[in-house]
Amino acid sequence: MKLSSRPAAALVGLSLAALALTGCSEEAAGGDSASAGESCAPEDVRLVGQVRNESNPYEASWLDGGDAFAESVGLEQERLTYDGDSTRQQEQVRQVLAGDTDCLVMNILPNGDADTPPIVQGADEAGAFLVTQWNKPADLNPVDYDRWVSHITYDGQESGQQIGQALVDDMGGSGGIIALQGVLDTAAAQDRFAGLEAALEENPDVELLDDQTANFSRAEALEVTRTLLNRYGDEVTGIWAANDDMALGALEALEAAGRAGEVSVAGIDAVPDALTAIEDGDMTATVSSDGPWQGGVGLAMGYCAATGELPVEDISDEDRAFFAEQFLITADNVGDFQAPEADVEAFDCGAVFDRVAEPLS
Repeated sequence: MKLSSRPAAALVGLSLAALALTGCSEEAAGGDSASAGESCAPEDVRLVGQVRNESNPYEASWLDGGDAFAESVGLEQERLTYDGDSTRQQEQVRQVLAGDTDCLVMNILPNGDADTPPIVQGADEAGAFLVTQWNKPADLNPVDYDRWVSHITYDGQESGQQIGQALVDDMGGSGGIIALQGVLDTAAAQDRFAGLEAALEENPDVELLDDQTANFSRAEALEVTRTLLNRYGDEVTGIWAANDDMALGALEALEAAGRAGEVSVAGIDAVPDALTAIEDGDMTATVSSDGPWQGGVGLAMGYCAATGELPVEDISDEDRAFFAEQFLITADNVGDFQAPEADVEAFDCGAVFDRVAEPLS
């Protein structure tokens, strides 16, 4: 995926056409939001992207995708990180919502499922346009809100099973696996581990020796893997990780233990270091959800809604909460995913839902 050197033609047209539309209400936050039928002038839109941290290459690429979209429409994205601290995330959101919010667009990665309801409630009361990704309670739905534009997630069971099967195949169909789980209060972590369990059910000669959480952290995964390697020794022939950061921490532990290249390792996110490790033969597989696309498309959805090009009420229920496409990466196709960059044509208002795989039931 290559970053276009100029905005997509349709977005340029959108910007010119939207200049003639009614500007955002100038009422302060907490007052009445812009009424139905009013739209924001493109230059009045405020874009905010929020993830856990930029030390995670996947999340950094998400914010980079947001920057690419913002630049394509002549704006800047405010990049926020909360270091995996739910309290800090909520405080940042409150601060953002304390200003003029009628033309505010937020693309947010909630730290866990329990963090999503207050974010949604705050944005709804302030009249901000919101897109969330990955984490939300099952009974909380965008269709029940006027400006919660969409929720994007991925079939974690599918990706967990994909890398689990790739791991089994690389192990020759037998052996012992240790599993590194993510933040347990997230559907992503729960579903991915369920996918691993499904893969193991189909491969009875592979044993799950142990599973421990490492909270999606490379540093924690290094320590957890070191402990489990000491405990199980040569029984460990595969390491399943719920994200690439943890897989890379596991690779560090293997190298320190003198077992680099002896144990199959798989993760999820397709971060650059993981792709390099696959290319070098040190890692087996990963799954890409395309971080740059996520960072850009979330802001694009909100922008298109705010400027009136894609009113929320015109978006189908199926597109308000959905699984997006994802891609298994192995040594056979890793070259196709190196150096991912945002394709701003994918952020055109007519294309933002092109990667819907299926509605989120």
